[in-house]
Amino acid sequence: MDQHRPAPHTDDPAPAPAVSRVRAAGFLLGLATVLVGLMAGLFFAFTVSVMPGLDAAGDPTYAAAMRRFNSAVDGNGLFGTAFVLALLAAVAASAVEYRAGRRRAALWAGAAAVAYLVVLVLTFAVNIPLNNELAAAGDPAGATAAGVVDRFRGTWVPANTARTLLCAVALAALARALLLHGRATGR
Repeated sequence: MDQHRPAPHTDDPAPAPAVSRVRAAGFLLGLATVLVGLMAGLFFAFTVSVMPGLDAAGDPTYAAAMRRFNSAVDGNGLFGTAFVLALLAAVAASAVEYRAGRRRAALWAGAAAVAYLVVLVLTFAVNIPLNNELAAAGDPAGATAAGVVDRFRGTWVPANTARTLLCAVALAALARALLLHGRATGR
């Protein structure tokens, strides 16, 4: 052995970049899972309780309540942040897992990101325009509002059910990605 070279240390920790990538991937997967879970819960609550309850209340109450719900969501920065950050966290987690060679975890996180992206597309293409139309309909007790409520209900409710199911798919995919990440990293 060369006297000028130090002997290698077998108990040296893993290089910092590898450890930080594992932590980053785990954090991002956890964050995406929590945020998608929160969105799934919100959409599920509307699907199974809010919308059926409003159906029983009549058109003026339906329109007034939906306007209030939409106004509360529109003015809530926490909701908007969670809504968008869920996608960004899932995409970032997939990318970090892929770069770290954990392809199966990356695939599941990527599948979750795609499912959740469809949720955002549905929201911006269907639900938000309907919310805006309902807000512009005038007096909730008026005939114009009643016609808008019928159109709203016929499209908004199925779109929200689709958002609920897509979020459930994304949540399941993220749970699988977390499991695979844990197996691969021993965490």
